[in-house]
Amino acid sequence: MVVVNYDDKARAQIAAMVAAEARHLAARQAAEPTDCPCRDGMFPSEPPDRRRFLFAAGSSVGAAAAAFLGSAAQAADGKPPAGAVLFDVAADPTREQGRPVAADGGYGSRSQFETEARWRFPTANQNTSWSMTPLDRTLGNLTPSGLHFERHHGGIPTIDPARHSLTVHGMVERPVKFSMADLKRFPSVTRKHFIECSGNGLTEWNKPTLKTVQGTHGLLSTSEWTGVLFSTIARETGLHDGAAWVLAEGADAAVMTRSIPLEKMLKDAMIVYGLNGEAIRPEQGYPLRLLLPGYEGNTHIKWLRRLEISNMPFMTREETSKYTDLLADGKARIFSFDMEAKSVITFPSGEMKLPGAGFYTIAGLAWTGRGRVQGVDVSVNGGKTWYPARIDSLPEPVCTVRFSFPWVWDGQPAVLQSRCTDETGYVQPTLPELVAIRGSNGPFGSVYHLNAIQSWAIAADGSVTNVYA
Repeated sequence: MVVVNYDDKARAQIAAMVAAEARHLAARQAAEPTDCPCRDGMFPSEPPDRRRFLFAAGSSVGAAAAAFLGSAAQAADGKPPAGAVLFDVAADPTREQGRPVAADGGYGSRSQFETEARWRFPTANQNTSWSMTPLDRTLGNLTPSGLHFERHHGGIPTIDPARHSLTVHGMVERPVKFSMADLKRFPSVTRKHFIECSGNGLTEWNKPTLKTVQGTHGLLSTSEWTGVLFSTIARETGLHDGAAWVLAEGADAAVMTRSIPLEKMLKDAMIVYGLNGEAIRPEQGYPLRLLLPGYEGNTHIKWLRRLEISNMPFMTREETSKYTDLLADGKARIFSFDMEAKSVITFPSGEMKLPGAGFYTIAGLAWTGRGRVQGVDVSVNGGKTWYPARIDSLPEPVCTVRFSFPWVWDGQPAVLQSRCTDETGYVQPTLPELVAIRGSNGPFGSVYHLNAIQSWAIAADGSVTNVYA
């Protein structure tokens, strides 16, 4: 395999991500003293010892013990998990009153026994960083708003929606500045779509580097978005003949800008102000964000304030020096917007440990930026044999699906893989196949848009690791 050449900055970023993941795993282990906190669906064939029995999935005794230890770990430093509030645990909740309704202020909080959290890439400047979604801890195929991955270039601005506006100008018949109230008067749509950063997995080109699926694939999240279609706004402003590109600009300190083909904007672009049934969160672009189903995450401009229509792309920093792939002849692979078909097994995945041979339900996520997921196959022998997986959620356009596959593990070493096929007939490639297509030339190689098949190795002791296969 040709080796991708990372520059010094990329190598430093990868080293920092390895360190950040290690700190996150250490904190998780301290809070969750079981071998594997994700034990649903585990039915080992060997009789468990007392300790394994206490933590076995489906055991009420195990659940109570885990809850007790989790509570003790949380109370040790006096701090609840993010998004939770600590309350006393009743010995028997049927014998005493619970806490009053709306005692948390009326918005709600999650259980103190749920500890999922994003971990942040440790940049020296905390305003320019990103955080990773814990895909191994999410249920279904929608991401909780509080766990949606983040990518910021100039911090998270605080914007008063009453003072915010969206200006649409350039090659239009009628330049207009829309207030938030104006935009909400237009007919709205609500759709489920994923967003994936094109740098998702950039650490994994040369060798298995990060240990968990949160590290290797955590720049992916799926939400239900509400807003107005750009095509609706375009009818209000009118478009000049020859218009072909749109510059989208954000209101953050980085003044993030990207050039978007007008064809895409008219096809399905949304100007969104709602996320999972409430106002979009500040870290996701409050009060207004551009949503481009299937395009790389950097194009989904947050804190959207301006759309300029033109007959050519604007060649901004984020599409020239960044988010491009420099080739050996000095030319760059540019405007490679689409996120192609991809999948990953989230259970079992890196840093988990199966308690013993027996029946398990392999589970994961699949997605494609080119439409619907057509099917998912699973292999338990490193790709030698493939079997069709069950699709557990309704395949929707440009939306993740949850898949599962029943598996009886014999206790011998195994390598688990999944591969996605989308409705265009595209099949998720292996890493060698992907490098053969993309190449790995230039100072940086092709570090973006890694959608190769992911492999998890199961050792005889049940431990799960990130491997190449």
